Amino acid sequence: MNYLEFYKLKNQPFNIAVDSRFYFNSNQHSQALVKLKYAASERKGLAVLVGPIGTGKTTLAHRLLEELDEAEFESALLVVIHSAISSEWLLRKIAIQLGVRDPLEGKTELLSQLYNRLVEIYDSGKKAVVLIDEAQMLHSKELMEEFRGILNIELDNQKLITFVFFGLVELTSNLALDKPLQQRIAVRYELKSFPKKVTEEYVHYRLNVAGVQDGLFSKEALSAIHDHSKGVPRLINIICDNALFEGFLRRSSLIDEKIIKEVSFDLNLVDAG
Repeated sequence: MNYLEFYKLKNQPFNIAVDSRFYFNSNQHSQALVKLKYAASERKGLAVLVGPIGTGKTTLAHRLLEELDEAEFESALLVVIHSAISSEWLLRKIAIQLGVRDPLEGKTELLSQLYNRLVEIYDSGKKAVVLIDEAQMLHSKELMEEFRGILNIELDNQKLITFVFFGLVELTSNLALDKPLQQRIAVRYELKSFPKKVTEEYVHYRLNVAGVQDGLFSKEALSAIHDHSKGVPRLINIICDNALFEGFLRRSSLIDEKIIKEVSFDLNLVDAG
């Protein structure tokens, strides 16, 4: 038996991997989606979403990608996994993501291919949108200038591509490396950690999706979860997952404040005492 069986859960409710079934549409996430979709729909060129670690930026990136109707958008998600990338690598990735076949080696030739592909997308009545997650890793002036150059591609006074950047707050400083690009930010939204009430709603929501209607966490436990996680969704997940496992080991039907404090201490999220 594992804790899923013990607590009669259909799925792990607090897995930190992105899972659309557990998407929690908080007020701020809803507002962010509306603004980012507006930027994509109206060909605004550049939209930016920033926030501290663990506040749900990647989750929103995947959600936005899901909500961009394939009949209206040619969209793609590019995840930056390291900072040591060149403008040529970036340009090639964008071209491939948007469907450029057999991308050429030369930068000038590749730009021409990308332009032709963007015109094809435009002529088909669709809008090209590229979402870039972990965009704070793009921290060179050369890369910022590359984005500005691509955003200058227009037809019939319409931008042929919209970029949506998702990243840590330091992304703001990166964009400032190229002032003309910074001035092209049409939409910006900053995620914050959850207030206490929303933390509690978030925990209940994920438990309900996993098949449990009755609360497994005491009122005091929910309060402790918020205190130790500071309302950061990723930390809420980690604390709750550890608490359910610990509760299972103790054969406890209810997760109380004591369990939350103990697992938070083990996770180095609370001082001893």
